[in-house]
Amino acid sequence: MSDDSSPHIPSYIGGLSSRQFLAIVCSFWVFATLSDVLWAYGMRTGVARVTDVPLFAEWQSRVLQHLLLLPFLLVSFWASLRVQWKPLWIAAPLQIILGGVFSTIAYPAMIVSNIVLQGSEWHEHVMDHASTPFYRDSTFLSFWVASFVGFLPAYGFGLALVTGLALYTRFQKSELHVAALELEWSSARLAALRMQLSPHTLFNLLHTIRGHIEWDPKGAQSMVVQLGDLLRRLLSAGERDFSRLTDELQFARLYLELQQRRFSDRLTVILPETEHVLAVWVPSLILQPLVENAVVHGLAGHQGAVRVRIEVREDHEMLVIRVSNTIAENKVPAAAGIGIRNVRERLAVQFAGRANLTAGPHGTEWISEISLPEIHDSPDRQGARRTAPLVGA
Repeated sequence: MSDDSSPHIPSYIGGLSSRQFLAIVCSFWVFATLSDVLWAYGMRTGVARVTDVPLFAEWQSRVLQHLLLLPFLLVSFWASLRVQWKPLWIAAPLQIILGGVFSTIAYPAMIVSNIVLQGSEWHEHVMDHASTPFYRDSTFLSFWVASFVGFLPAYGFGLALVTGLALYTRFQKSELHVAALELEWSSARLAALRMQLSPHTLFNLLHTIRGHIEWDPKGAQSMVVQLGDLLRRLLSAGERDFSRLTDELQFARLYLELQQRRFSDRLTVILPETEHVLAVWVPSLILQPLVENAVVHGLAGHQGAVRVRIEVREDHEMLVIRVSNTIAENKVPAAAGIGIRNVRERLAVQFAGRANLTAGPHGTEWISEISLPEIHDSPDRQGARRTAPLVGA
């Protein structure tokens, strides 16, 4: 997958943009130039006490030398980043050759700068040296070797700096890419969980209406209207990661009213009053599977009355939602079904360990309790993806 956030970055610069590459190399070379000028000035001052022979070039010549070398440095670093270091047995010799070639031309660049700044006298002096073989003119050879030895470490330090910053930039981009993929994966995972929930809810409600069609057609028609309202809310909630707690409770109320139409002689529902409900946001459809679980498993295994209660309270900046239902006496608790697993997985994805669900029998009741952080502002207005603000909150 290509990095859409930086499509203009050439691959041969090793992850750096052209502007970044030029800025890093030029900044390093300015530092190297100043260091060389200051070093030469200190050496000239010390040597002047011993001899009048100009062993060290003037600062103007050194500055011009570095300016002449800058294009070669850019090309060398460009080639180095393209060669990289794998495989090492091929890359290492090529990197050494690049550094050696650059360091070799440093002294000829000094000769050219002196010719430009000091005129024909220097040119004639250089020509006299150039016409003499190296093995007969040790001064010329020693200057060349000294220049090579001085520029090779500087080249190596600059290469390490550019390579390190290129690797760091690539690492940062890979981290951002991984984070974006994780968010996309979380979003896709939550969408899949909601798709698991919707058919499950619809199947149970259609089964309830089917039971009314034969002996109460008008009641069944009324239930179809209620189901239509419920499905509209279901589709709307399925498109969002979060919704208001009041909307979730209203959704649960519609579902429970439909179930009460079928089990009017057995099912009692107790819901919190709307005016007393906290103005907070919760994951969409997080309450529905617990309510379904309370109705289905509460009515199973006996013919007695069942009470379903939903309670909401605040506990140290945490929101606690409890769904309880009566169960048959001596009933063996069933394993966690798809609804419980669904809720646990969604809480794990959206809150990264800061929310939890406990579910199990307590005497003659089955209690499912969600504890999650209070969210007073809409996650959609907080900017980033809907799961992002909660993980690091």
